[in-house]
Amino acid sequence: MKRNIGNLFIIACVLLTVAVWLIFPPVYDGREHFERAYAGEIIGSVNIVLMSFALFLSTRPKWAEPYFGGLDRMYVTHRRVATTAFLLIFVHVLTVPITLSGWALGNYLAVIAFTGIVSIILVSLAPRIAFLNKLTGGTYDGWKNLKKYIGVFFIIAFIHALTVPNPLDAFIAINWVQVFFILGSVSYLYTELFGRFFKKYLPYTVEAVNHLNKSTTEVILRPKKDSIPRHRAGQFLFVRFPGDRSLNESHPFTISSAPREDVLRVTVKASGDFTRTLYARLEPGMDATVEGAYGMFDYKTGGQKQIWIAGGIGLTPFLSFIRDMDGSLDRDVDFYYAVRHKEEALFLDEIEAAAQRNPRLKSRVRFSAADGPLSVEQIVENAGGDIRDRHIYLCGPLPMVQSFERKFLSLGVPAGNIHYEEFNFR
Repeated sequence: MKRNIGNLFIIACVLLTVAVWLIFPPVYDGREHFERAYAGEIIGSVNIVLMSFALFLSTRPKWAEPYFGGLDRMYVTHRRVATTAFLLIFVHVLTVPITLSGWALGNYLAVIAFTGIVSIILVSLAPRIAFLNKLTGGTYDGWKNLKKYIGVFFIIAFIHALTVPNPLDAFIAINWVQVFFILGSVSYLYTELFGRFFKKYLPYTVEAVNHLNKSTTEVILRPKKDSIPRHRAGQFLFVRFPGDRSLNESHPFTISSAPREDVLRVTVKASGDFTRTLYARLEPGMDATVEGAYGMFDYKTGGQKQIWIAGGIGLTPFLSFIRDMDGSLDRDVDFYYAVRHKEEALFLDEIEAAAQRNPRLKSRVRFSAADGPLSVEQIVENAGGDIRDRHIYLCGPLPMVQSFERKFLSLGVPAGNIHYEEFNFR
């Protein structure tokens, strides 16, 4: 499938890198531990390739979304590639022969690059490791600012490879790896320095801030110019509010308005530092900056029989779907909306009105505290006992999505029929 081409391309580049080193090996020069040095060069080269792709994916290239299945899945690939590179750093260090005598510039750069990259990646685990959390001030912004420097250490790591004393003679392989060094360096410079001149950041004004309950806010954004981004129902965007220092961070939110509206709506649950601050301090009249839209969570690409399952704030892409309907829904949809308590449910009247206008849309709202959790067995029963031909759309907390996915797969639903946004990447 087209959505896997990006991941397959990265794997192919890694394998091709190893193949280049094996087909065009370095000239044996009689040195001690030649084989270890050779293996270390291969591992180090794979590291450069993986880190270059991690930096490339950080640029959020919109044109590449179809080849990964959406920006959310690009971030998943970014995380996996970066984690693999992180682990291979230790393998590289343990493989290459190290002597304490005759150190040159390249050796010292290796120590700097290793320390920098490992420290930043460990700090990325800060929410799970208390003492590391202090290095970022316990904030998303602190973590994000620290992470910016990983590209610097990537460049230092490559310079280290070029300046180590007595390098292996492998002209073709080293030049092959330089291609990826250029890709990673250009990607890093684009993200940190030049992207602002090429990406389309649109100016908006906060028109309204509606507190829907004790933890959820609907923000209505009106463009300052005729510049509403072209988007499909179900996509998300990045938004920040420059007028407030605590809100001047780019965060992703699903668009809950219909594409044809002349405003943008996002529905936000206060579940982290940024969103709690947004709930407490965002006011009408404040400036907003929007980038996007991204994502490929789109029911219109699915089959004629569908099941939608929303958990909590995972309602937002389905809300956009519903608002985009004009009374002529062209497929059968069973829509399940699950929240714990009735007061947490959002836009129930609007959902019911949409079901009345679209006879092929059947909506079912479940309050788990009173009715018990929504089960796959209930969904199958309502669908007539067989759901193998259904396309299933899921959005909500990660454990919920994973649990439903496993159960649907066990019932014979093809993996390609199960669609969900990687909500946890945010």
